[in-house]
Amino acid sequence: MVVGMFALNMVLKRLVKQGRLQITDHDGETYEFGDANAPLDAAITLRDPGLAWRIAKNPAMNVGEAYTDGSLVIDKGSLRDFVGVILQNTRRWNDSLPGRAYYRIEDIVKMPAVLNWTSRSRQNVKHHYDLSGELFSLFLDADRQYSCAYYREDGDDLDAAQLHKKQHIAAKLNIRPHQHILDIGSGWGGLAIYLAEHYPVRVTGLTLSDEQFRYASERARAAGLADRVTFKLSDYRLEAGTYDRIVSVGMFEHVGKPHFAAFFRKLSSLLTENGVALIHTIAFQTPPSQINPWLRRHIFPGAYLPSLSQLAPLIERQGLWLTDTENLRLHYAMTLGAWRERFEANRERIASLYDERFCRMWDFYLQSCEAGFRWGGLSVLQMQFAKEIDVLPITRDYMAAEEARLQQEDALVAQTRETAVWALPHPARETVDVRTHSGN
Repeated sequence: MVVGMFALNMVLKRLVKQGRLQITDHDGETYEFGDANAPLDAAITLRDPGLAWRIAKNPAMNVGEAYTDGSLVIDKGSLRDFVGVILQNTRRWNDSLPGRAYYRIEDIVKMPAVLNWTSRSRQNVKHHYDLSGELFSLFLDADRQYSCAYYREDGDDLDAAQLHKKQHIAAKLNIRPHQHILDIGSGWGGLAIYLAEHYPVRVTGLTLSDEQFRYASERARAAGLADRVTFKLSDYRLEAGTYDRIVSVGMFEHVGKPHFAAFFRKLSSLLTENGVALIHTIAFQTPPSQINPWLRRHIFPGAYLPSLSQLAPLIERQGLWLTDTENLRLHYAMTLGAWRERFEANRERIASLYDERFCRMWDFYLQSCEAGFRWGGLSVLQMQFAKEIDVLPITRDYMAAEEARLQQEDALVAQTRETAVWALPHPARETVDVRTHSGN
């Protein structure tokens, strides 16, 4: 046994107690870890002679690097299964005193990586969100919702679950006619346009992505909503004025811990006295930690996921009422699984846009993140805030009632549009994709 495999073997023998994992070294020798009586969860091969040593030294970075360059190959199960075995077995160490101490130190040492000043935030966003628009259309839903969906029923597909997410958020905002809504991190514009289509309100969306800004602005014009929906290529820190409602979906992960306090101060200053805000963010269900370094280097530079223990004091200092909190738990794991299926179905086209290495890199991103939401202590929080104690109804019944109303309205609209499509002459029926006529 070479030195590298000896080191990795020692680590995994102590670590893997739950499940069963098999590793074949570059020289064909096979090692097994975990419960010998359990079904084999995953089997991998390490093709590079030095890979075992690199993984033993820095698994968080080098497993992803090896999968991307093709030197780590999945023989049985999936990458998600392999990462899942590791994550399930690291929980004990994470919860131990040495584990907690390690993550506290890491959180301090790596803090410079999430110093997201205005200029750096723009660069971080361009790295990911200014990739080809076609790429995102090939694995997201028709509305390009790039955040956790909401699976209301077992049979929901991705498009239905993302529509449910918009309904769910809209209901929590308790919107009233003629209000002005701010969407911080408005993406490709789907949520802002949805709100304007369903309520007599104005919506301002903020993004740092050139591609998202152009796409969302064109969508608003095409939907006939340019007079009520405005998108701005601007940082939230530069925004002025006040808003009746503020919503931010999947943006807080890019704020960075050093800027958390400033974010909530800005949120409070932008909110009217009778205003309501909703923040939808990925969060650790563990003490504060850094995200996977491979993910930060290659996919989301500058990203930092909060823990609830970090957010509570900041909310208190701003005098905000935390009026509702919901933990979506497995919904993002299901969303990532759906994205990965669509990505794989369109892999040949995506490889033609970039290359096969890019496909492996994004495959690692999607599968490892799904494992993180299933077994790694990640979830999604939806937190509703208000400045005043009596702005919202004193029970949550209003949310359910409004969500049900939106469901009925959207079902009626979909039925009407489908009927209109099928009323067209037969050749048109064969070529029209109903999803492209959603108006979102």
